[in-house]
Amino acid sequence: MDSFIFALYAVAPIILMVVIGYLLKRLGFMNERFAKEANRLVFRIFMPVMLFVKIYNMDDLSNIDFGFIGYAVIAVLVVFFLSIPASIAIARQKNRRGVLIQAAVRSGYSLIGIPLAESLYGQAGAEAATLLSAAVIPLFNVLAVISLVAIGNDSEKKPSVKSIILDIIKNPLIIGIAAGLVCVGIRMIFVKTGIDFRLSNITPIMTALQYLSNLAIPLALLVLGAQFEFSAVASLKREIIFGTLIRTVIVPALTIGVAYFFFRERFAPEHFAVFVAVFATPVAVPSVPMVQEMGGDVTLAGQLVVWSTLASALTVFLVTFLLRLGGAF
Repeated sequence: MDSFIFALYAVAPIILMVVIGYLLKRLGFMNERFAKEANRLVFRIFMPVMLFVKIYNMDDLSNIDFGFIGYAVIAVLVVFFLSIPASIAIARQKNRRGVLIQAAVRSGYSLIGIPLAESLYGQAGAEAATLLSAAVIPLFNVLAVISLVAIGNDSEKKPSVKSIILDIIKNPLIIGIAAGLVCVGIRMIFVKTGIDFRLSNITPIMTALQYLSNLAIPLALLVLGAQFEFSAVASLKREIIFGTLIRTVIVPALTIGVAYFFFRERFAPEHFAVFVAVFATPVAVPSVPMVQEMGGDVTLAGQLVVWSTLASALTVFLVTFLLRLGGAF
């Protein structure tokens, strides 16, 4: 019962923020132009700063279980390659295929992953989740760019490998993550050499960065609600059902199932808590502004975030219940 309550509480704030955004639009406080510009601001400024702050706040990068991280990375890549033919078969329009692939691969790990892992297995779960974020969040974003540019691009001119690589390098979220990793690396060098200076010592800068970071998720959710249209459900029904099922049912069953049945003795309980957080959570909220920036079907992207969030209230509970029943944690 506690697991169900937590799963419900984890997704309830997201749903409420989306509803508030929708109501604000209906009341005339948010229009389409504002939503589009706010989405752009979230993607280019607030989200990169949020990722930078999250990574910089990690204590250390030395206590890394490479087997645990390796499994998560391989599992994400397997899901990515399996989702390509499935998405092509489901979606007739190219600009929807990349959105579906991104939905299959990119969970809401950056938003509710760490708190979910901590709730399932305490501080050990939170620490394992934080370490994994340094590998998984960049991978999510790289695969999302590939999905939207190389596979979901509906223009006649196909992008070259060089242009795809440049899009990945120039992606604001990748830049934010890279900057965070560089700063953590410099901080570790300072610790080893006895230098006392830290970026966090410059309080005004870190406070300002934290303010910007705190804006990312609330604004993204409000804008998502403002862009949500129930009338779009009928025309996107096929894609919404597929995307929601693959994100909340198929991917958790495949990735967590393999980890449990084949590697149960290898992974610790906190690892399974993180697997729930990375593979069973709904489609990532940042996927919407990224789709908008890269010319994908932003309506479908928003619908998938909403419906997968609703479905995950049940599926996260079921996955957690089965793992506890099976003695994973």
